[in-house]
Amino acid sequence: MGSVGTARLLISNGGDATLELTVEPWAESHQIFPKQTWVVVTHSPAADGSWSGTLCGDEPFQVDHRPESVTVWVNGNCFHLSDVEGNAIDSADWHCPVQGSSS
Repeated sequence: MGSVGTARLLISNGGDATLELTVEPWAESHQIFPKQTWVVVTHSPAADGSWSGTLCGDEPFQVDHRPESVTVWVNGNCFHLSDVEGNAIDSADWHCPVQGSSS
């Protein structure tokens, strides 16, 4: 299912309004509609699959939530978005070495 150095984070919008998802440090913004769940996937830049961490070491993500938005700080060398079935939401590859292996 997963590989060493691949991390997945589910982001769900359980509210009644659109939720803004921002993926940093790329400043990519997307809209998650009510009742949708997306998957943020990243890959470690380290050969051993470790993560640099943001506030804590060895963490692939840091999440900041506000009432109408969520920001995901990705500590990998790239990211891609999919729905829970693995269908790509954003086709930008950001130089992901294993783009598409999340499905």
